[in-house]
Amino acid sequence: MKESYRVELKQKLTDSLEKEVVAFLNSREGGIIYIGIDDNGEAIGIENSDTIQLQIKDRLRNNIQPTCMGLFDIIEEEINDKDVIKIIVASGPEKPYYLKKQGMSEKGCYLRIGTAAEPMTNRMIGNLFARRTRNSIGRIRSNQQKLKFEQLRIYYEESGKKLNSKFAENLGLQTEDGAYNYVAFLMSDINSVSIKVAKYKGKTRVNLVENNEYGYCSIIKATKQVLDKIDLENKTRSRITSKERIDTRVWNAIAIREAIINAIVHNDYSNEVAPKFEIFDDRIEITSAGSLSETLSQEEFFDGFSIPRNQEIMRIFKDLELVEHLGSGIPRILQAYPRECFKFSENFLRMSFPNAWDLSEDEEMQTATPQVEAPVEAPVEAPVEAPVEAPVGNSNLHNINLNNTELTILTSISLGEKGRKELLEILGYSEKTGNFKKAIVYLISKNIIELTIPDKPNSRLQKYRLTEKGKALQKQLKK
Repeated sequence: MKESYRVELKQKLTDSLEKEVVAFLNSREGGIIYIGIDDNGEAIGIENSDTIQLQIKDRLRNNIQPTCMGLFDIIEEEINDKDVIKIIVASGPEKPYYLKKQGMSEKGCYLRIGTAAEPMTNRMIGNLFARRTRNSIGRIRSNQQKLKFEQLRIYYEESGKKLNSKFAENLGLQTEDGAYNYVAFLMSDINSVSIKVAKYKGKTRVNLVENNEYGYCSIIKATKQVLDKIDLENKTRSRITSKERIDTRVWNAIAIREAIINAIVHNDYSNEVAPKFEIFDDRIEITSAGSLSETLSQEEFFDGFSIPRNQEIMRIFKDLELVEHLGSGIPRILQAYPRECFKFSENFLRMSFPNAWDLSEDEEMQTATPQVEAPVEAPVEAPVEAPVEAPVGNSNLHNINLNNTELTILTSISLGEKGRKELLEILGYSEKTGNFKKAIVYLISKNIIELTIPDKPNSRLQKYRLTEKGKALQKQLKK
């Protein structure tokens, strides 16, 4: 590992942390700071990781202006058996960012140039300030000031967190003069925002058969209602051929969940336009208001560079474990669907994902009984699907039934050896779960995957790879 335009290496936490973060916030693409890695790129590790992470969060919250909450993630990683801290910093939408003590000056504003954080000139500071986003929903005063947040409080308590008396200030629900902003309005128990989920018969918008509205409540509750509705529509369908029965969900569950949340979190609410979801016989279309940021190209968008439009909403969704770390959503969608599914216009972003089967082909389709799945409110859980039966042609593979988690692991490992953390990230799990453990045990017991270091099953360097039987199964499933 080497330092670069987007990577900063530090042996330990130092006083220059805020300066490095400010430089990445002011840069076009953001960046990553590793703590516990020396200048040669060797992991030396850190001690008291939990304490250091709390210190980092507190320093960034209190020492940088405008607020950068929601614009960074702090993650603990293992590199060569050493614990290191990884800080992912997004490019900020309200440049220039600066050190609070130094103010908006050459001593307070920095920009990442090469491998260093360099002071910005007064001219650069002025140019950035002139382009600063002024219609941010964090700066828009709510028309209603008598707001209640019981729903938000309940969701925080369910996630093991509590809102104190200063939650509105801490979560960015107030304007600079202390009034409730539009973010607070969206998070409140009663508001005027409604998210529509429409269903059509056929492939056009001519025949509307169902029109649902989820809203007029906390956007967190509305999000969960939309997730529930789409999950209900995402049935398992069966196609019968002369040789086999193939069971497949209408859409990839993990990718669709990411797309739904991405549309809600990054929607441009400044014009009071909510995202919408439309289901057709051959596809689902997810449309959110707002084009790409002027400083973000389509290539950078697909590569996972993140400039959160609504950093306050992003921060709350992360607190409630509805989203993973910054920049993870789009790459996860691209694991299931190609770039051609995204359409950019001047004012909107539309994602159009084809059905696994064209529902108009009723003569070849049977709808299977919906399967029992993990609760939708759990963070990005991989749903359980009907078993996928391998073709009868190979007796060694005949009795192997894989659920969605096992299929995802099999497909991922077929592209190369994967460690536990890599698989958890692909599956959308924030930590090791019972479903994950069962899937690994089943695949190993069926001799589909194997350990790369069988003599040390608990090694931090342990990975999984396909056996010859696993490779054969993967080929048959592709057919």
